[in-house]
Amino acid sequence: MALVACAQFSPIVGAVRANVQRSLELIADAAAQGATVIVLPELASSGYVFNDTAEAAAASEPADGFAVSSWQAAATELGVVIVAGFAETNPGGAPFNSAALLMPDGDPVVYRKVHLWDRERLIFTPGDDLPPVVDTPVGRVGVMICYDLEFPEWVRIAALQGAELICAPVNWPSVDRPIGERPGEVVRVQAGASVNRVAIAACDRSGRERGVEWSSASVIVDADGWPLALTDHAADARRVHGPDETAADRDDAPVTILAEIDLAASQTKLIAEYSDVFADRREDLYGRFAR
Repeated sequence: MALVACAQFSPIVGAVRANVQRSLELIADAAAQGATVIVLPELASSGYVFNDTAEAAAASEPADGFAVSSWQAAATELGVVIVAGFAETNPGGAPFNSAALLMPDGDPVVYRKVHLWDRERLIFTPGDDLPPVVDTPVGRVGVMICYDLEFPEWVRIAALQGAELICAPVNWPSVDRPIGERPGEVVRVQAGASVNRVAIAACDRSGRERGVEWSSASVIVDADGWPLALTDHAADARRVHGPDETAADRDDAPVTILAEIDLAASQTKLIAEYSDVFADRREDLYGRFAR
């Protein structure tokens, strides 16, 4: 069993040291509650809504910079696994939208977001590596970022590599949805977990940043796709409103959700006595389309 936490907060654009310090406080609080895996939002160290590549580059750091080094020290001191998003310096061009997995006395494992969302492609360089799946003290943990979760192949690849838990820093912008429905991203996380029999922890951010209202919809789901913990906004069955470029920035109070997950459940792909979601695949019929 692993006690997983998503520590949701409102990073400030460009305020790297302040954002990291705030994240360290949330990490310490989650660890004090017994969490062994702690996930932070996408671009937790830098904020998200950059005006251009130059602004993003100014808030970026190498993988041995202040943010990742601070998280690595916290992972070692507290004996926890941390997955957190940061803007990574790219000597060859625009920075990467990256996430680091840190564990006690280990080397950081860095993943660079492959599927860039909307204007991100004007700001960042896409990664070109598969999502890592890492043996950690709590089990095999996979890492991906936000829009990556929208691609069934990406979640499937991590599951095929033996991931027992996928940790995903995310920044989900709030958009209108039908009354009575949860945010679409939450529904898709549930679906991705269920069809692959793998637990997923997606940590969103909160607040309003440069006209973007964030969903504040962190969620932790088990291998059956059922939510074990979710924020109030993730659970709300209500209509919400999208971006308002005239609205002032807003810093919402941090929210940490926790859930105990049986990671061993992700090791079996059986959903019935004779039905296995991996063994039953007919790659002889559709394998050629997965390219």
